[in-house]
Amino acid sequence: MIIAKTPFRMSFFGGGTDMPEFFDKFGGSVISTSFDKYCYTTVRHLPPFFDYRSEIAYSKIERVAESADLEHPLVRNAMKHLDIRDIRLTYEADLPARSGLGTSSSFAVGMLNAFHRLKGKNAEPRRLADEAIYIERVLCSEAGGWQDQIAAAYGGFNRINFHDDDYEVIPMDIAPERRQKLSESLMMFFTGFTRISSLVQKESKPIAEKEKELRQMLSLVDDAEAILKTGEPDDFGRLLDTTWKLKRQTGANVSTGKIDEYYEKAMKAGALGGKLLGAGGGGFLVFYVPEDAREKVAAEMKDLLYIPVSFTDTGSEIIYESKETDYVQY
Repeated sequence: MIIAKTPFRMSFFGGGTDMPEFFDKFGGSVISTSFDKYCYTTVRHLPPFFDYRSEIAYSKIERVAESADLEHPLVRNAMKHLDIRDIRLTYEADLPARSGLGTSSSFAVGMLNAFHRLKGKNAEPRRLADEAIYIERVLCSEAGGWQDQIAAAYGGFNRINFHDDDYEVIPMDIAPERRQKLSESLMMFFTGFTRISSLVQKESKPIAEKEKELRQMLSLVDDAEAILKTGEPDDFGRLLDTTWKLKRQTGANVSTGKIDEYYEKAMKAGALGGKLLGAGGGGFLVFYVPEDAREKVAAEMKDLLYIPVSFTDTGSEIIYESKETDYVQY
């Protein structure tokens, strides 16, 4: 039995510029971090006592004779890609799916990590990220960028640059006290709305129609990096407000009237900036809030679930492995 633990990600700047249609032309860059909420993927070979050959448990349970008959596209394509057969796989997570935290990509990365270990191999972060991108974007034909898979595989607080159908991961060199202040200043709330990211992406404006906004959002990545390293920390929050206003212009479904209402409440209560995480339409709102305004912001957001978070430095990892029973027929 193998258990893989994979973090979710929080993306601050550059979201949307990680789409190949954009970065192959203009380059792309994002700043994001993994944080202390995870998904757990358990995989083992299915004992030979059942009239089905594989069992997959997530929000539903699938039992099939052939993996090609699985409804879950990620699992079906990953099993085919790595020639995995006759398994029992379970998925569970600290936070809900379809909530703007890269949950599907974290699942893809964690599943691939467990599959490789089941075959007796260790997979490096680059391989996990590359395979997850290929399975989600090519085999499953899901719209979206590349940052989620990379963040889940590598973990940590990183700048990820995209260019010429490739990427590089650059860990952010932030002084510990500055990183701690940023972590303490972030307040994350669950809106209660979930959505499928790939559908939001498909309903968004074509790249050509939001090129101006994306290029402006890309330029903010350098500004954000400078603030994180040597600037005034509160300016990070103000820059979040700038990038959120640009993001709202990239598609009608990025925000909703209710989300806008919550955002304005937090800003009036003292937040310096914030954004909706992920492609938009629902999920989690994160705000940068100075210490003296946190109680007031919490009071204004009392209808939403507050989720305390801390940054982490690890990507997907195998946290448990046990030897399986060998079944022999004489």
